[in-house]
Amino acid sequence: MSQTSEHSPHNQGRDQLELLWDDLLSRQPERIKSAFTSLDASSRESVLIHLQHMAKDAGWQPEQRLSASTAIQALQDLSHQVEE
Repeated sequence: MSQTSEHSPHNQGRDQLELLWDDLLSRQPERIKSAFTSLDASSRESVLIHLQHMAKDAGWQPEQRLSASTAIQALQDLSHQVEE
């Protein structure tokens, strides 16, 4: 029996990526922090840069900008907790 395309490794990776971004943009600080801390340092940097673009650059919907801003705030709160 062959695998269907919906169960291919490529789709599973895409699903995991979508779930990660669902958490990062959830507007729920604990989900945001949990998703972010599951990433390696390089991925964290990439995510922060992308969130900053989403929050400030033209071309994003107001709801997307709000979600990105909320994520940035939650992650700033996280970094302050780590410093204390």
